[in-house]
Amino acid sequence: MVAALHVNDGGVYFGLPDVDPWPEARDARTYVGPYPVVAHPDCKRWGRFWHGSPRRPHQFALGDDNGCFASALAAVRRWGGVIEHPADSQAWAWHGLTKPARGAGWTRSMEGGWTCYVEQGWYGHAARKASWLYAVDCDLPDLNWRIGKQRLDPVMLKRHGYAYARRKGVVSMIGGKRKTEIRNATPEPFRDVLLTMARSVYVRRGFILKSVQ
Repeated sequence: MVAALHVNDGGVYFGLPDVDPWPEARDARTYVGPYPVVAHPDCKRWGRFWHGSPRRPHQFALGDDNGCFASALAAVRRWGGVIEHPADSQAWAWHGLTKPARGAGWTRSMEGGWTCYVEQGWYGHAARKASWLYAVDCDLPDLNWRIGKQRLDPVMLKRHGYAYARRKGVVSMIGGKRKTEIRNATPEPFRDVLLTMARSVYVRRGFILKSVQ
């Protein structure tokens, strides 16, 4: 069994026989084990616009995520597993994790564990979706470490120019009202990579992996 923390309700972690999904309603901050974890803690207060939207900046404080990242970090260190966050997340510096270099593969973190840069676009996401992973007591797979080319919608680029197309992103043209959901979603092939990593904790820690029948 693997606990999937901070995941979308009804998303790709639901309906799997050996995965215990924790959407917002279950409050993954309260997770106390005993399974290894795959965690996708909320990133809004750690990213480029942590302070708010460009039109209404300085609404929020850096790192004010109600303890989501801190609890995910504590869970992965206690039970083993992996955290996924957007590349350049300021949570890494805040919590003393080593920032990985693009294209460099796995890097040992000063605080224990391993970290890397990988793009989910190689695993089926419409955008590049550059991500950082932090793993503890996992097998470390050889991922696709390549740096992808910028993905822009050609119609938007032609009509509005580069700056506008870059700001809006490719997902805005395909998502409609679901663009935020699509942007945040984890592609199934990448989900499977993360779950395989978490399952390897059982072998590394000498436990027996048992799936729900």
